[in-house]
Amino acid sequence: MSPIITKILEGAVRIGSKLLFAILVLVVGSLLIQLLLRIISKSRAYARIDPEAKSFLNSFIKIALYIVLVIAIVPILGIEIASIITVLATAGAAIGLALQGSLSNLAGGIMLVCLKPFKIGDFIEAGGQSGVVREISIFYTVLTTVDNKRVLIPNGTLMGSTIVDYSTEETRRVDLTFTVAYGTDPDRVTALLLSIAEADARVLTTPAPFSRMTAQNDSSLGFTLRVWVKSDDYWDVYHDTLLKVHNELCAAGIEIPFPQLDVHLRKDN
Repeated sequence: MSPIITKILEGAVRIGSKLLFAILVLVVGSLLIQLLLRIISKSRAYARIDPEAKSFLNSFIKIALYIVLVIAIVPILGIEIASIITVLATAGAAIGLALQGSLSNLAGGIMLVCLKPFKIGDFIEAGGQSGVVREISIFYTVLTTVDNKRVLIPNGTLMGSTIVDYSTEETRRVDLTFTVAYGTDPDRVTALLLSIAEADARVLTTPAPFSRMTAQNDSSLGFTLRVWVKSDDYWDVYHDTLLKVHNELCAAGIEIPFPQLDVHLRKDN
């Protein structure tokens, strides 16, 4: 039995030494990759790249370097690269189908970096979600919602959906609608709405505020107020104007109606 035990021990030592060397290469390679990524991120050429492209390149370079590291470790373990390539080629169709979603996300990430429909820091609405763009990675785009949730949208889904970017333009239009009771003087209401808009320093004078009666509903008259503001002031002006109009209508004695139904009874002789 001694020759058999000797062969087993020799094989164990040989495999163990290869495994330990592979682990050593993996650890050292990982440290070198981290160091290389830090050097790249601090280079002057890298500093001139757009922020949204940086996050994508970080993910891409990191994955590419780790693939190279794995390819370097495989021969150390005694596995022939040719054998692996043959297996991958044979299973290529199955792998392609399995990674179809990931490849779509990768292609979407490349399209996002090239076309730049938005940039990091923009507030967007896409894929059924809305929030501030925090990161564009190789497979996902990360948003932070208004209630501070972290949302990851696949890049393929993002490129296949309608994207609304609320941050590209310096100004936005605030559209508000109000209703008053029938019998109210329309000119009085429009004058009141315009006076509220013109009194707000955040409302731009060009284009000028707009106010008109725009609907005759079942139990009310509808009025529209449109004002232009800076994008950063949009929500403040929106909510403040709603409150001011409500208070001014009440102070002026103008009735704010609610849905109602009048029933008339007729008695036939």
